[in-house]
Amino acid sequence: MATISSEVLATYAADAAREVEGVRGFVESTLPRHKGVRVLEGDGGVRLELHIAVEWGASIPDVGQELQRRVSGYLAQMASVEAEAVDVVVDEIGPAT
Repeated sequence: MATISSEVLATYAADAAREVEGVRGFVESTLPRHKGVRVLEGDGGVRLELHIAVEWGASIPDVGQELQRRVSGYLAQMASVEAEAVDVVVDEIGPAT
């Protein structure tokens, strides 16, 4: 059975998230993350944590729900991985870039 690295899963999640309207970008920190996307693996499941910047005027609940839907769907399609959870953390709100 083939396994997919956390780095590849983080890249897939980031690709899917960039397509969501209202997402300005990712917010990095000193924590070990892949450009604002953290992949936590354990007990046979995968959890993702997305740290994002949202555009002014965007509905944060709508952006969060769409991120969860798109990232979960993209991982299932591209990597046959069912995410246990996709947690969205809004670290910044600001003007569109």
